[in-house]
Amino acid sequence: MVAASGGNHGAAVAYAANRLGRPARIYVPSISSPAKIDRIRSYGADLQIVGDRCAESLAASQAYARESGALEVHAFDQRETLLGQGTLGRELAAHGSIDTILVAVGGGGLIGGIAAWCRGDIRVVGVEPELAPTLFEALRAGRPTDAPAGGIAADSLAPTRVGELMFPIARAYVDKVVLVKDEDIRSAQRRLWDVARIVAEPGGAAAFAALAGGAYVPAPDERVAIVVSGGNTSAVNFG
Repeated sequence: MVAASGGNHGAAVAYAANRLGRPARIYVPSISSPAKIDRIRSYGADLQIVGDRCAESLAASQAYARESGALEVHAFDQRETLLGQGTLGRELAAHGSIDTILVAVGGGGLIGGIAAWCRGDIRVVGVEPELAPTLFEALRAGRPTDAPAGGIAADSLAPTRVGELMFPIARAYVDKVVLVKDEDIRSAQRRLWDVARIVAEPGGAAAFAALAGGAYVPAPDERVAIVVSGGNTSAVNFG
């Protein structure tokens, strides 16, 4: 198996390969957190640190897949990945009392899968850092397009552009995308830890940052679910 990501998807693929007794090569950029790198290595994967951003790691992994014939497991632009992500939408919809789901967006696999399951029955709102507005820019352009890839959540929410497979789903079923500041993401991390004792990396706290920082203001009595996805960090005081 071969995969590239900022670290979370790579850790998942490394874990699956370990359980199946298969070799895995995982490509990550230099900005990946030590916690993610250590987690991938702990599963016995062949870790390759290539480039400064996720797009460079992805290109290297695709080249390796072509040369070696290894099974490529894309972090977001693959049918099977979208189907797997959609199971979270199914779980949330089963509660029957949710009006809106806030979901952080990187390459768009998670929000694409959730939106495909909900299909407008539940409002799905994307949340992106101001410094990595991949889906925001794609919706504005009418197609996936390169966007800035910076900010404190760059190792999980900054793949340069969203996936081709998820984009039609997002255009049809994502209500809108809101942008959040890095300082609001950091504040959301602290609040999740201080109040709920939930450890979230910056990308994992982004959706909550939209609500806590005011980028998304719910209507009276609106029932909002927030996806907190990503806890691979070694920090608990969050600066």
